Amino acid sequence: MTALDPRDTDVAAAPPTPSDATGGVLSRPYRALSIGIVSVVLLIAFEATAVGTAMPVAARDLGGLSLYAFAFSGYFTTSLFGMVLAGQWSDRSGPLFSLSCGIAAFAAGLLVSGTATAMWVFILGRAVQGLGGGLVIVALYVLVGRAYPERLRPAIMAAFAASWVVPSVVGPLASGAVTEQLGWRWVFIGIPVLVVFPLALALPQIRRRAGGPATEAAAPFDARRIRLAFGISLGAGLLQYAAQDLSWVSLVPGVAGAALLVPAVLGLLPPGTCRAARGLPSVVLLRGVSAGAFISAESFIPLMLVTERGLSPTLAGFSLAPAGATWALGSYIQSRPRLEPYRERLMTLGMLVVAAAIATAPSVLIHAVPPWIVAVAWGFGCFGMGLVISSTSVLLLKLSAPEEAGANSAALQISDGLSNVLLLSAGGAAFAALGGGTVAGTATEATADGSHPAAFAAVFLPMAVVALVGAWVTTRLRTESR
Repeated sequence: MTALDPRDTDVAAAPPTPSDATGGVLSRPYRALSIGIVSVVLLIAFEATAVGTAMPVAARDLGGLSLYAFAFSGYFTTSLFGMVLAGQWSDRSGPLFSLSCGIAAFAAGLLVSGTATAMWVFILGRAVQGLGGGLVIVALYVLVGRAYPERLRPAIMAAFAASWVVPSVVGPLASGAVTEQLGWRWVFIGIPVLVVFPLALALPQIRRRAGGPATEAAAPFDARRIRLAFGISLGAGLLQYAAQDLSWVSLVPGVAGAALLVPAVLGLLPPGTCRAARGLPSVVLLRGVSAGAFISAESFIPLMLVTERGLSPTLAGFSLAPAGATWALGSYIQSRPRLEPYRERLMTLGMLVVAAAIATAPSVLIHAVPPWIVAVAWGFGCFGMGLVISSTSVLLLKLSAPEEAGANSAALQISDGLSNVLLLSAGGAAFAALGGGTVAGTATEATADGSHPAAFAAVFLPMAVVALVGAWVTTRLRTESR
């Protein structure tokens, strides 16, 4: 692959004006586009933070507690497929069609889940929603590469990160209030009507600045990548199912999932990703390592605080809420132009901070340690993630030719999502093997017999090691010519 000058990413877009060269993301040429796409991210963030609060009530009302995990994995597996499909569409005809279809599918999935009368219908809605989410996220990355000059990309990525701050604080509280007062269904069916405004605001600008293929010769539609995308989605789902059922029977879907997953990963990620080859492959690998370690650890924090320290579910959830602001702060710092020459060093620092935060979190298993230590540690961890995640997006666009931005953006998101499910599955299997699956579900049910600190330690400490591996990967980001 030949990485063209990143300034060439405006091919097939409207010619720049003088204000394009001097203004920011909220200057007149970019204002409508920036507000529109950041609003889309804001709504997705609200849904992501709110749905976890409503999900247990929905599963109970639909008689589907035994299928609870599939409501999450259904979203994840179809989003992987949507990411690859979006990369193909975006490289072939621009991000407009993928973004529009993705938002429509996301809204349709919410409506299906919100009106479901059976758990399988609810899961189907989550799967449709995941497909839309995969289409949207990759299209947004391609859009940033096509519609914004290189100097503005760190700022718009920082705006994306900042869009998660308010939802991370308000989302769980709002979802809980809506679930208690109006019912869980309104958490799902209330969001689709809100996407109309940002879509109407951004679409004209998307059509003007990023309509059509990146080059005069549109990229051919790669049927092989679509087949591999289906394989990676199905394989990831089978592996997650096998990890949830630790029995000899589960070996069958586990082996089948691995057989589908391995060739799909090798075919969809840039060559050299698995061995941390310098440049783009290491950028893609770092995204997966950082996100997988962090999300896998974070998923167990509320459960640990509830079952081991007796906090209420609301207090346990809110112990993580302020961390959204520190994530945005880290993302803002990486966007400063004067720090651009030190980007790789900032990312190394970020991964070291993430590793320290993950290793510190299980210290609250010692009852002499106050629970608020988790909030402090996770605040620092989110700051490190803010430095790393936005930077991987910036580096990916810098190292991608315009006609490859879609496929490479899809690879970045696939690495992120796939690492999440694999490390979550591994952590969940270790947790269950050490008796963690029998811990009580609420603070009032927690007993000495239900305490399994070793099960939690078996999740957090390996994830801290994975984060340290990520710190090493940051030393592989700079190519020999840079």
